[in-house]
Amino acid sequence: MQKRRHDFFVTGTDTEIGKTLVSAAMLHAMQVQGLRSVGMKPIAAGAEMRDGVLHNEDVDMLVAAACVKAELALVCPYLMQTPAAPHIVAELEHVNIELPHIVNSFQQLRAQADAVVVEGVGGFCVPLNAQVTTADMAQALDLPVILVVGMRLGCINHALLTVEAIAARGLKLAGWVANTVDANMLYPQENIAALRERVAAPMLGHIPRLNVPDHEKAKTAASYLDLSQLK
Repeated sequence: MQKRRHDFFVTGTDTEIGKTLVSAAMLHAMQVQGLRSVGMKPIAAGAEMRDGVLHNEDVDMLVAAACVKAELALVCPYLMQTPAAPHIVAELEHVNIELPHIVNSFQQLRAQADAVVVEGVGGFCVPLNAQVTTADMAQALDLPVILVVGMRLGCINHALLTVEAIAARGLKLAGWVANTVDANMLYPQENIAALRERVAAPMLGHIPRLNVPDHEKAKTAASYLDLSQLK
């Protein structure tokens, strides 16, 4: 698969640390650059039925931020209802997660857009079934990785371990984003400085806690990112 400059895989130091927010913010920033962008979340667990259609808030945020409107089946090939770890949910709901299907969906999205931002599920090494993990999915897609660091106590260790795991898979860490998870975290700037010294990839921005309506969060977060550092 030929690599393109504006396709990325977004992972995080944990679950619920802002991967979707950063992915959607990247889509907004790319649109400002004149790029036809689309988001993809290959696996989402925790969907509810509304008007006969399954909805997941992360997937909905990516769809809203994209300027290319693609089929939901491509944006999220595996949309499951139970809000739990994907390998557990897949077994409960009799879903067989297959990497070739995810790669094929990604290739179809590439054909429709200039940029595809793929958001992982949970952290970098989350199991998807008995055989494969999110790291295997990232490796199969073979995209440069953006790491979202959830700023809270322990983030330095989580970030550095994830950086090592990304490198072990032979993937390029294109950049990282600090996202404020704990607004009361002590010494956040000192933690960021420690990461800057130790992570050999550019910091793309620091997103604070955003006190704006949900539908404005991604666009507001985009103002804190500098994607010009991505190469």
